Amino acid sequence: MGKPLNVGIIGCGAIIAQYLANFRRLEDISLVAVADLDPARAKAVAAGYDGVRAMSVDGLLAADDVDLVLNLTIPAAHAEVALKAIAAGKSVYGEKPLAATTAEARRVLDAARDAGVVVGCAPDTVLGTGVQTARKAIDDGLIGAPISATATMMTPGHERWHPNPDFYYQPGGGPLLDMGPYYVSALVNMLGPVVSVVGAASHTRAGRTIGSGPRAGEVVPVNIDSHVTGILVHASGALSTLVMSFDAVKTKSPNIEIHGELGSLVVPDPNYFDGDVELFTLGSDAWETLPVSAGYVDSGRGFGIADLAATPAGAEPRAGGRLAYHVLEVMESVLESARSGSAVPIDSTASRPALVELTFLPGTTVDGEVQEISA
Repeated sequence: MGKPLNVGIIGCGAIIAQYLANFRRLEDISLVAVADLDPARAKAVAAGYDGVRAMSVDGLLAADDVDLVLNLTIPAAHAEVALKAIAAGKSVYGEKPLAATTAEARRVLDAARDAGVVVGCAPDTVLGTGVQTARKAIDDGLIGAPISATATMMTPGHERWHPNPDFYYQPGGGPLLDMGPYYVSALVNMLGPVVSVVGAASHTRAGRTIGSGPRAGEVVPVNIDSHVTGILVHASGALSTLVMSFDAVKTKSPNIEIHGELGSLVVPDPNYFDGDVELFTLGSDAWETLPVSAGYVDSGRGFGIADLAATPAGAEPRAGGRLAYHVLEVMESVLESARSGSAVPIDSTASRPALVELTFLPGTTVDGEVQEISA
């Protein structure tokens, strides 16, 4: 507290650009080093960001001025890199999912506990104004006691635009593990932890044709289920239906709807940080767009790290490892249920993170007025 959190990034792929743009806006974050298995990529990032050193992975892990490692490697390497960072005495924040399996994720959390360091994990989209405004509406009783939710993500597949989509269609990939963290994290934030799940899954094609880049026209084999449906039973009694697909073409339905005794909410796409929250109450005749009332305004990737930096010592960050572990177990269990045909209990739990009060970065302009409330 009282000084910026020094961050080193391992993994300089495409997603790093979004973090770099926001780090420049966040006074509590100081980027000091980057590393990648391809040294040229790390050098290219460092050349465009003042004061940042390009290093080897081992060099970054050994650097005394790195407090937290931002792990932007591929999912299969998440646990390995996180464990190395923890062994070096550093806190770690990873891209989703926390690890490829819950067994690996448990080792990460146990190691962090023993080392006295902090684990955070994406997605931090749930800290933006979209999900947080919906969360506040629920907390304020605008829909009464929550009864159910639907969460839907439909796309014909990432191979249409991604030049190297192979990993999406191998074990550890698929629509649920790729996109599910956004939706399940949002559902837990709004409705609380999950106690059991039922799942079903299918896939329609044995191969996918790459649509762009130097490998365009190449066929990628499909070794996972590419359409997954799950029913999540929350500890509160609410029931969520989750549909994640790389097979369907499009959906016109909202990304998330929450239904309660007194009304229904339309929640914007949890893959983004903002968007309109709409409310329809019992007895009304039209949907109402709610004013933005909670969350980090004009936020983006990296705000979860700033939130972690502001979390009191000993407290769990809002985008913390326990929530990420619970979300991973829920998704893993939906797939297990799809294979077994039986309901699967969830062993872990996670408290609903505290609401993010409406927060602006200094200098943010809203309706032509400069905001002075600091994050």
